[in-house]
Amino acid sequence: MLQRCLDLLAPALERPGAVVVDCTLGLGGHSEALLRRFPEARLVALDRDKEALRLSGERLAPFGERATLVHAVYDELPDVLDRLGVPRVRGVLFDLGVSSMQLDEADRGFAYAQDAPLDMRMDQTTGMSAAEVLNTYPPGELVRILRAYGEEKQAKRIVSAVVREREREPFTNSARLVELIRDALPQAAKRTGGNPAKRTFQALRIEVNGELSVLERAIPAAVKALDVGGRIAVLSYHSLEDRLVKQVFAAGAATTAPPGLPVVPEQYQPRLKLLTRGAELPTEEEIAGNRRAAPARLRGAERIREDVG
Repeated sequence: MLQRCLDLLAPALERPGAVVVDCTLGLGGHSEALLRRFPEARLVALDRDKEALRLSGERLAPFGERATLVHAVYDELPDVLDRLGVPRVRGVLFDLGVSSMQLDEADRGFAYAQDAPLDMRMDQTTGMSAAEVLNTYPPGELVRILRAYGEEKQAKRIVSAVVREREREPFTNSARLVELIRDALPQAAKRTGGNPAKRTFQALRIEVNGELSVLERAIPAAVKALDVGGRIAVLSYHSLEDRLVKQVFAAGAATTAPPGLPVVPEQYQPRLKLLTRGAELPTEEEIAGNRRAAPARLRGAERIREDVG
């Protein structure tokens, strides 16, 4: 949905000197498109993955000082902008979830379709790996994670098998976990929803990287960083992310005035205008060209007022 993201952000980025933030740099595809489409804009791009920063740095080198790449998690946006001396920005883009590079590199352990070390850390220099989570978390906590982050109905059954197996031998690789999940699920559960390991892998990835808690802080911070007339576009890839983005945007677009006021004072007026009707979906052509685009959901909003008081 690259073109749609660019079109959503365009009215805010066509003025000279506009600053746009790519909060999820990855391999730099969105950032490169932003710099080409808006030749007078400056880019600030964040990623927690040092290898992604290295590769995208090579890709964006021709743009010179127009592109500033920062090793940071996207909830650190306010600190990053403060360090760079950028008080407000005209555009923010989030492309959430796992990058294609992370999925395609076997040793990262994100993909359940190939055997790999159970790592799943987007920043491999810090934090617990997925294997450590599986091998050390209490059973009740593992059940909570699978239910909350993977929406896995068979969480108890899977965790019982995990606890039994980790006592015999700690988990290290993804293939063993995939096989365990297949064996643990009833036949009916294996016939729907694609690969039966998908929900468990999603839950572990979200836990390892603190994705939802980071996103809860990052979206409001990004909205706050927008100048009036600035725009934000967010691509989500599962319902938990999309629901959180929807809530922040809806709250910003609603009046906070007590009911019954004949005139709504400025401090109660909406701060955002929604730019999408619900969540926009990728076209059939986009999905045919890139099957990983299938679950994408795009929401956009424009900052229309300053905060008051």
